Amino acid sequence: MKDGFIRVAAATPDIKVADCDHNADRIIELIRQAAEEDVSIVVFPELCITGYTCGDLFLQKVLLDGAKKALVKIAKETADCDMLAFVGLPFEVDGKLYNCAAAINNGNIIGFVPKKNIPAYSEFYEVRHFTPWQSGCCTIADDESDSGFTAFGDVLFSCENIPDLTVGVEICEDLWIPEPPSGLLAKHGATIICNLSASDEIIGKGEYREQLVKSQSARCVCGYIYADAGMGESTQDLIFSGHNLIAENGTIIGESQKFTTGLTIGEIDLQRLIAERRKMNTFPFEPAKRVQYVTDENKEYFFIDPKDLELKRRFPPMPFVPADKDDLNERCEEILTMQAVGLATRLRHIGCKTAVIGLSGGLDSTLALIVAVHAFDMLGLDRKGIIAVTMPCFGTTKRTKSNAYYLAEAYNVTLKEVDITAAVSQHFVDIGQSKEKLDVTFENGQARERTQVLMDIANQQGGIVIGTGDLSELALGWATYNGDHMSMYGVNASVPKTLVRHLVAYESSHTENKQLSEVLADVLATPVSPELLPPTEGEISQKTEDIVGPYELHDFFLYYMVRCGFPPKKILRIAEQSFAGRFDKDTVKKWLTVFIKRFFSQQFKRSCLPDGPKVGSVTLSPRGDWRMPSDACVKLWLEDLEE
Repeated sequence: MKDGFIRVAAATPDIKVADCDHNADRIIELIRQAAEEDVSIVVFPELCITGYTCGDLFLQKVLLDGAKKALVKIAKETADCDMLAFVGLPFEVDGKLYNCAAAINNGNIIGFVPKKNIPAYSEFYEVRHFTPWQSGCCTIADDESDSGFTAFGDVLFSCENIPDLTVGVEICEDLWIPEPPSGLLAKHGATIICNLSASDEIIGKGEYREQLVKSQSARCVCGYIYADAGMGESTQDLIFSGHNLIAENGTIIGESQKFTTGLTIGEIDLQRLIAERRKMNTFPFEPAKRVQYVTDENKEYFFIDPKDLELKRRFPPMPFVPADKDDLNERCEEILTMQAVGLATRLRHIGCKTAVIGLSGGLDSTLALIVAVHAFDMLGLDRKGIIAVTMPCFGTTKRTKSNAYYLAEAYNVTLKEVDITAAVSQHFVDIGQSKEKLDVTFENGQARERTQVLMDIANQQGGIVIGTGDLSELALGWATYNGDHMSMYGVNASVPKTLVRHLVAYESSHTENKQLSEVLADVLATPVSPELLPPTEGEISQKTEDIVGPYELHDFFLYYMVRCGFPPKKILRIAEQSFAGRFDKDTVKKWLTVFIKRFFSQQFKRSCLPDGPKVGSVTLSPRGDWRMPSDACVKLWLEDLEE
């Protein structure tokens, strides 16, 4: 099972009510189709062998015997299909009839899980026919089992050769109650929950059903496979749509069209689920041997060969940026508000009415200015209290300097120009640095002089310096230590570069000020640059992405390494797929190597970051989400990438 991915399916067969033989044939067909697709787990709807809508026919021995025979037929005729399959049927034990999920693995019926929660009233009045299972586990006589007995009750299914794969089952109504069984199953180790369901369709129910599946998969940090009854069920009173869903930790990764039959396939990342649980010290894992609910005696084992899948699952190339335009606008509005609230709270707490920003005319400082303006407006402060300082030097171009002036004018903030060329030149004389030597000292000397100017102006005016650096720069260490790395409040500290661009674009499209919109558009069109090297024929000569690589790649690496805990070789695999047609594998690997090396070597800069608001799930604050020693060795990560 390469990189933790396992292919699963929810299946809706086109059945005939009470025709067990016909239904078995349709189930067998879909199991075989699933096997051809390298599916390892397939889930069928509730009572699919008979049909959910049999009514009082469930009390007929003929139907019950027919269901048993059909189950045996399904098991025998799919013995060569390497997977775990769950099918629904009515099953009698000790004179009681239960609504069950039967587990089939390589020709063997390895267990039955009965439905716990039977609605007291429903359109088909299930409680008239079925007994709700209370708790516990027993074994029942089974001529088809190798041991002569099969587990029945609260059974977990664990894969012998894939340690992270443990499967739990609940049936339809079990999900809709306040405390679904899946919560307890996950607590005892289930990483995938299967739900065999027959949920009738009414207006609005589909959206609610989807929310249930998403939220339960998030709450349990698990994969969730929901198989729904569909075509062939009786339409005497109800309609069934076959609304199949596959979720992973709160995200739908597979969904069928309603009123269709067949397979809905998804690829669940077990590695990611385990990593997520590992870092959640609130996830209440209790090993099976310690609790009464699940013991070694009622834990059934199955075997499937790990499959080296050619992934069909797609990972968004910009994980920080919503693909849907409406979602993106909503996200931008929310983030700008959060940034502004963070700054406004700090200003109000210290009784400060002045904010100092180094305004270069680039993306990051523009976003910081936007946030400061929103914060001042929230507090009812005069925007003139925002002092935008432009500090031209050796690398400044006319374009960025002009944009800084236009921005300050459009927002009606105070603009101050401090030409630092003479100060930096004198500093170079003092330390014996030649201005002809365009090295790191040449660059950082300018950056640190700018920070000194900003800090001193803030002291003069009784204000604070607002930091402009973003999350992507912090990940790469693309900041001058104690230069642009330092401020008194860093509003962009948890905003990645790919998102910075969209936040500025959002402001541009939502302002009624035409001049502001035009200058913001030009800022967006300006190449990303620190402007620390002399321009070439008046144009920017130092383009950041030519030096450290494309930010869209680095943000992709950052998300999947920090947020998901993926190893480098897995990141390379999914990045190659996500950026196919734009970057080849060698290019992705080159910049991933750069990212990993810089991420480790530059931690010392992140260990002493200023305060700043967290706005997303990935942040590198040393006080909160990311604590890493500055001397950590990168060797294992680079070796993993080379495997």
